[in-house]
Amino acid sequence: MKKLCLKLAMMAVALTIITGCKENVSSKTSKVDKNAEVTIYLTRHGKTMLNTTDRSQGWIDAPLTPAGVEIAEYLGKGLKAEKVTFDAVYSSDSGRAVETANIALKNSGQEDLLKNLKTDKRLREVNFGTYEGMPNEEMWTAIAEKQGKTLDAFQAGMAKDGFVNTIKGFADTLHELDKAKLEELAQKNKVPAADVSWQAEDYQTVIARSKSALDDIVKDAQKNGQKNILVTSHGMTIAALVSSLDEKAPVPATGLKNASVSKITYKDGQYKVATVNDLTYVEKDK
Repeated sequence: MKKLCLKLAMMAVALTIITGCKENVSSKTSKVDKNAEVTIYLTRHGKTMLNTTDRSQGWIDAPLTPAGVEIAEYLGKGLKAEKVTFDAVYSSDSGRAVETANIALKNSGQEDLLKNLKTDKRLREVNFGTYEGMPNEEMWTAIAEKQGKTLDAFQAGMAKDGFVNTIKGFADTLHELDKAKLEELAQKNKVPAADVSWQAEDYQTVIARSKSALDDIVKDAQKNGQKNILVTSHGMTIAALVSSLDEKAPVPATGLKNASVSKITYKDGQYKVATVNDLTYVEKDK
């Protein structure tokens, strides 16, 4: 009888432990609020050496110029003045974006976040393929001619069509041009075209990868109870992304400025573009 009682008592204790564990897991799971609002501060990097020399810069990289460093410092100080604090930081894996995030956070008094900075290649700029590093005028001329226009006519159309429609045509045309160029280089070097270089991306590829990155950032933020997230990326990629979320997003005809902030909120399963090309923080501490 004593042995039976002992067994029953042990079973009761075990059941209590198991139930407690389940309640603990359930409690942790319930903390994930999929409807919690998350705000993304999508920021373009500071000016680089290739920006200054007017050369194409997509997946290739260059460090910030002194002016690029300065504007990233202004951004950080402006964020501090406005008491904007972040719970996490993400960046394109390109050095110029990582450098901008580092400078901005150090100047906003949030340097500790850099220990957990996450880089993501999906946040990169548009890939220009074999046209990377080429003088911009030469690359844009090739695109204009492919579309049956002069460079002057192409640039004049930018003001009429808007920056987003222009870069859509730009990316898709460059994708076609680069395919032909890669095939030519492949024949010349007697290797498969895929082994020559990464082909220039089309517009939808850029949107798909950047939106995928954004979705994952928001998902992690909700899981971790984070509200404000800093993300450093690139001009064309940011413009394409915000326009895909809101076709009426006010992207300037001349594109996004260096260190500008485009703010996106996510709540109840919906994205909302709150601001585009905001230079308030940069100008705050000038």
